[in-house]
Amino acid sequence: MIQQRRDHLRITQRQLADMADIGINTLYKIETGQANPTLQSLQKISEILGLEITLQIKNASSE
Repeated sequence: MIQQRRDHLRITQRQLADMADIGINTLYKIETGQANPTLQSLQKISEILGLEITLQIKNASSE
């Protein structure tokens, strides 16, 4: 989702990383699913990209 939105807005990884105050390697790992962002990083990234964060809670015993 992050990479697709970033590409749509024509923002480079370097630009987004700088705007979100995170390392470019960290952003790469977030985009490729190799790392999970902190809540603070996720908030910054979502604000920059114009995305909304939603929380979904599931009952683990029903899966």
